[in-house]
Amino acid sequence: MASLVEAVRAALGQVRDPATGRDVVAAGMVEGISERDGMVQFALAVPRERAREMEPLRRAAEAAAAAVPGVLSATVVLTAHRAEAPAAPPPAAKAPAGQGAMLLPGVKRIVAVASGKGGVGKSTTSVNLAVALAAQGLRVGLLDADIYGPSLPQMLGTQEKPRAVGQRIIPVSRWGLKAMSIGFLVEQETPMVWRGPMVMGALEQMMGQVEWGELDVMVVDMPPGTGDAQLTMSQRVPLAGAVIVSTPQDVALIDARRGVRMFEKVNVPVLGLIENMSFFCCPKCGERTEIFGHGGARAEAGRLGTEFLGELPLKLAIRQMADAGTPIVLAAPDSHEAGAYRAIAARLWEKLEAPATPRAPSISMG
Repeated sequence: MASLVEAVRAALGQVRDPATGRDVVAAGMVEGISERDGMVQFALAVPRERAREMEPLRRAAEAAAAAVPGVLSATVVLTAHRAEAPAAPPPAAKAPAGQGAMLLPGVKRIVAVASGKGGVGKSTTSVNLAVALAAQGLRVGLLDADIYGPSLPQMLGTQEKPRAVGQRIIPVSRWGLKAMSIGFLVEQETPMVWRGPMVMGALEQMMGQVEWGELDVMVVDMPPGTGDAQLTMSQRVPLAGAVIVSTPQDVALIDARRGVRMFEKVNVPVLGLIENMSFFCCPKCGERTEIFGHGGARAEAGRLGTEFLGELPLKLAIRQMADAGTPIVLAAPDSHEAGAYRAIAARLWEKLEAPATPRAPSISMG
């Protein structure tokens, strides 16, 4: 029996480029077909100067792939023939405003939780903020935009596979959230060795082909850095704002600064900075130690003219509960750190609902 990828390739052999009369397979346009649990993705390599006129061909290829028996959904992206060509238009391009309404129309507010570098606890922060927002009675979605290093399945404590209904994917429900991650769709140890267009296609699929429904707010756990995922999010959805997570030390703050400037360039407001691992609490005696320094993110927020949203400790219980898939906001709601997450989430929602309101005093656990 032919594989699903082979069946998709055969179907694409019937899709012809009207300009040349050749089918897209024979013309060598099909790149990197991948399939996992019925979800198919690939790219069409086209001349850059023809990219705009090739959109109908892209849609035709996507429809042909989606019609193959066994395919639950198909995502096709256009990419240039020349690898050395620039990967994206300048950040100041007008595209984001026009494209934003195309995806996630039922989500009132979309917030990116980002960091300039990895290892600062951004995913733990994203999950706890999302759970804290849901505890306020809001309808909350949580999207893991880190294709190369998805962590939501671990932090939400489930490896459940999303169901498909027709051409739509039903997000995983956990802890009062609707959640989606590439980690729910692939095996835990599968490396995602994809190029930029495939990453962007996967992100668009998790936004546009998932049945998110009506949500008050979506928290997007962004990958570290300022790459393809950040650009895709800024161009394809109307981001209400971004939150930058950083640790206090200078090397992390330099990268956080880059993150702030990147969002400014794509006209996404920065809602504020959070200082994670602000200090260490000894689990035996409770003594406080400022391992990475302290107050760096607060000072950086002042320099950048944005709000300091609060500080969170480096505490064993936060890590243990995150690894166990039970966010501390739920597992230990009366703890000091759970209160800090809730306070930051409350301030974040206040800013989303009334962004012009004066700044409130920042939250501190010190």
